Amino acid sequence: MKKIAVIGSGNVGCATVQRLAELEIGNIVMTDVTEGVAKGKALDIIEAAPVLGYDVDILGTSDYADIEGSDIVVIAAGIARKKGMVRDDLMKVNANIIKEVSEKILLYAPDAIVITVTNPLDIMTYATQKYTGFKTNRVFGMSGVLDSSRFAAFIAMELGVSAKDVSALVLGGHGDSMVALPQYTTVSGVPLPELLPEDVIERLVQRTVNAGTEIVEHLKTGSSFFAPAAAIGSMVESIVNDQKRVLPASSYLEGQYGEDGLYLGVPVILGKNGIEKIIELELTESQKQAFSISADHLRQSISKLQL
Repeated sequence: MKKIAVIGSGNVGCATVQRLAELEIGNIVMTDVTEGVAKGKALDIIEAAPVLGYDVDILGTSDYADIEGSDIVVIAAGIARKKGMVRDDLMKVNANIIKEVSEKILLYAPDAIVITVTNPLDIMTYATQKYTGFKTNRVFGMSGVLDSSRFAAFIAMELGVSAKDVSALVLGGHGDSMVALPQYTTVSGVPLPELLPEDVIERLVQRTVNAGTEIVEHLKTGSSFFAPAAAIGSMVESIVNDQKRVLPASSYLEGQYGEDGLYLGVPVILGKNGIEKIIELELTESQKQAFSISADHLRQSISKLQL
């Protein structure tokens, strides 16, 4: 059975471990620098196993050595956004955390596929790849699956239909510069523009852009974790079972979509080797411009870090 490590035992880390346990796709190690926290939360998840029926090993630890030999590492470490913060506010603090985590991954799990979740996501994914030196197909970020799921959820709510029938697609940076693609978004195969007027679609797009902030404003002292965990679970499952699902992920671009040398959300094929192919879609001129703006914003942010 595969070994999956989750770094960080905050809300996202714990919800991810719970989701992965339910999927039964590997044994799990959850680690946190705070002594006892990961151990206690892992024990809580273990005690739910007889009720929910999953059967995998779950270890909570504060010792990074326990991630040794992991096939997949999910980085959910770092501080979460608080009310009034934007993702870029987190950049320098979380970059230092990413550096430490990357060094431990390089030491104990040098052959792992790494999925970053820490915000600001695209920048932290870039930092993870630079700090580990891993091939870019083995380091990518969870962004597009979450953003697309949020867009799909809002569409289902607007139309009063089952969320199961909505397939949405969001590209670009994970944050204010994300790029929704209504023409590639369907409801049981019907393109979204045939079901909703342009102004309603734009309203739903804006809600998707602000979805994380909307949750932060409600919670006051935290950020989302159920939907991110579900997104991570779908990505890990596709890798472990070599499903080759087409999912949007923060991926290293080398000329695709006219960009080079940075991570941005694009549709990819995810399999046992990580990102097996980046899929290029035809975008409208306005979407190309928005994607380019998203890339420029990331370059400016990355330039502020000393990597």
